[in-house]
Amino acid sequence: MTANLAIIMNRFQSCSPAVHLLICLLSLAVIGCTRDINSSASIGTVEERQEIAVIISTLNNPWFVVLGETARDRALELGYEANMFDSQNDTAKEAEHFDNVIAAGYSAILFNPTDADGSIANVRRATEAGIPVFCIDREINSSDAATAQLLSDNYSGCVELGKYFVEKLGEKGEYVELLGLVGDNNTWNRSQGFHSVVDRYAGLKMVAQQSADFDRNKALEVMESILQSHKDFNAVFCGNDAMAMGAYQALLAAGKADQVKVFGYDGSDDAVKSISEGKIAATVMQYPKIMAQTSAEYAHEYLANGKRDFDQKIPVNVDLVSQENIDDFAGYGKKE
Repeated sequence: MTANLAIIMNRFQSCSPAVHLLICLLSLAVIGCTRDINSSASIGTVEERQEIAVIISTLNNPWFVVLGETARDRALELGYEANMFDSQNDTAKEAEHFDNVIAAGYSAILFNPTDADGSIANVRRATEAGIPVFCIDREINSSDAATAQLLSDNYSGCVELGKYFVEKLGEKGEYVELLGLVGDNNTWNRSQGFHSVVDRYAGLKMVAQQSADFDRNKALEVMESILQSHKDFNAVFCGNDAMAMGAYQALLAAGKADQVKVFGYDGSDDAVKSISEGKIAATVMQYPKIMAQTSAEYAHEYLANGKRDFDQKIPVNVDLVSQENIDDFAGYGKKE
C-alpha cells in the first residue's frame, strides 16, 4: 500500500498545474456529494425517530382504553412511533410521565388529563420544551398552555339526557346522582347540564349525591351504601357509563334493577348492550374514536405541515342513546 501510494503521489506531482486544479475540483465535488448524502440520511433518521406520546388518565376503564389505543394507532398509521402511558388517575404519576416524555425528546403529546387544574403545570413544561400538547376528552383550565383541546359537548349532552330523564320519570320521583372525579371539569359540566333541566321540576327530588370517581367498582360500593339509607328512589343519574354499570350491578344484587332506571354517559360497549337489553335506560354517546383520531391528525399537521393556528377548544358533538334509537349505535360510536 505504501509503495503504491508513493507512485500515485509521484505521478500527481509530475502533472501540470491545470491537471492539479482539475483533480482538486473533482475531489471537492465528490466530498460535497458525500456530505449531501450523509446529511440527507441524517434528516431521514430523525424523521423516522419522531415519536408521539399518548398519556391517558386511566386504562382501568374500557372507554379510555379505546381513546388511547385509537390515538396511538392513528399516529402509527401516519408514520410516527407512538407509545401509550397510563396515569392511573394520579397527578403524580402523570407528572412522572411528562418528565420522561420531555427527557426522551418526544415530538408531540396526545393528552387525556387527570385534573383540570393539576395538569396545567405538566402541559406548560412540555410546551416550554417545544413539544405541542393536544388535550382529548378532558380539558385543563388554561387557554394558553395546550396547543388545542378536543372536548365533547358535555353540558349540552346532559341537557338532552335531562329532558329524557324527566320524560321517563313522568316529572316526579326521587333520584340519586353519582358524580365523577371532583377535579375534572367533565364531572361538573355534565352535572350542571343535567340539573339545568331536572331542577325545574318540583316533583323531582335528589335524595343523594356522591362521588364514585368515574370508577365501576367504587360506584358499586357507593350504591350499596346508598341503598341502605334510601330504599324507594326511582332513578340514578351517573356521570359516566362505568359508574352506571356499577350502580346497576348493586341494584341487581338488591333486587331493585327493575324498579330503578339507570342513566349513564359515554357510549361504552357495555352500556349500549345494556340499553338494547332493557337494563339501562339511556346514555350519551361521546365519540372517543373521532376525538382520538383527530388529535393524532392535528399533531401530524403541526409536525409535518407547520400548522399552528388551532382553535384552543374544539367541541365534538354528542348524541343521546336510548331504547328508541339503539339500533343506530354500537359501542363507542354509530353503526357503520
